[in-house]
Amino acid sequence: MLSLAAIKGWNLAHLDINNAFLYGDLEEEIYMTLPPGFGLAQSASDHSLFYKYSPTGTFFGVVIYVDDILVASSEENMISEFKAFLTNHFKFKDLGNPKYFLGIEIARNKSGIFISQHKYALDLVSDAGLLGCKPTSTPMDSIKQLQQDADPSLEDPAVYRRLIGRLVYLCITRPDITFAVNKLSPFLSKPCSDHLFAAERVLKYLKGTVGHGLFYSGQADLSLSIFSDADWAGCPDTRRSISGFCLFLGTSLISWKSKKQHTVSRSSAEDEYMSMALACCEVVWIIALLKDFGINMQQPIPLYCDSQAAVHISSNPVFHERTKHIEIDCHTVRDKILEGVIKTVHVHNNNQLADIFTKPLAAAPFHNLLIKMDFTSLYSPS
Repeated sequence: MLSLAAIKGWNLAHLDINNAFLYGDLEEEIYMTLPPGFGLAQSASDHSLFYKYSPTGTFFGVVIYVDDILVASSEENMISEFKAFLTNHFKFKDLGNPKYFLGIEIARNKSGIFISQHKYALDLVSDAGLLGCKPTSTPMDSIKQLQQDADPSLEDPAVYRRLIGRLVYLCITRPDITFAVNKLSPFLSKPCSDHLFAAERVLKYLKGTVGHGLFYSGQADLSLSIFSDADWAGCPDTRRSISGFCLFLGTSLISWKSKKQHTVSRSSAEDEYMSMALACCEVVWIIALLKDFGINMQQPIPLYCDSQAAVHISSNPVFHERTKHIEIDCHTVRDKILEGVIKTVHVHNNNQLADIFTKPLAAAPFHNLLIKMDFTSLYSPS
């Protein structure tokens, strides 16, 4: 919604309900479904989104998380009417233009919207006692492999588990640490000193990049594109591959993921193809969500993959020898191509943006990819 607000120039408002939880005995009627009156529809793609359209077709949307509400509309009077409606039913604080929502800092000017978790990242580094450390250039060592039972387990694993849990929340605005956090998460049951050292390296990287975040340009167009990649047998313990994708609305990065595949792939083509299937599911979901915002995608969405074999398999149904061992559900890629939802495009390794979500990279390629994602710092000198 923030990305669309930047492109379309929507007005934004932040509201905070005073009483989120009720502890007393209730005698009045409460609504577990939408009460009649205001006429908002709930999104089937994201149940925290409620929306409606004015008689002139103007969009009005509300995103709700417990007692925090983010409102967006191109008509200021619709937001005012919504506030007046709430005033009759709840006590709430009108926080005006959103600047801090669920730990996400929002800065806006005429060029677009910048989101980050500057304070949250700084608190993480401070709580670990690493404010005086020397920053690292990348969040993870590109050479050393982490494995289960590498060293004796930590005496107090709660320290590691608490740190990883906090890092997971930081990934909301930090695609640069997503792979590292995904790599460290499987060791929660029995962390060792190597795992804690690797987690502290992420914090040392954050020390030098606490102000970094995502920029949503107001000049971006309303077109989707997605990059899909995989690292074959990337997990040394299970030999399962690592899938990754990143989805863009114009130039704005709005969705990304790094995930270990459920099964072992017999070939690099198979693991790339399974990553493409994962990316297809994300495209289908985001297309449905955009319809609630009044945006219909008419053209096939380009899916960029750096594996020529996977691209050929997706468009050539007679590759029986190469595909007979691939699970049936992976062939959803072919179905979506035939339906005109996506079109597969081969991209060179140097331009594969999803590479950052599948493996630890050296400093130069790591930062080159982040620049292409409009991942920058609001606090860096221009």
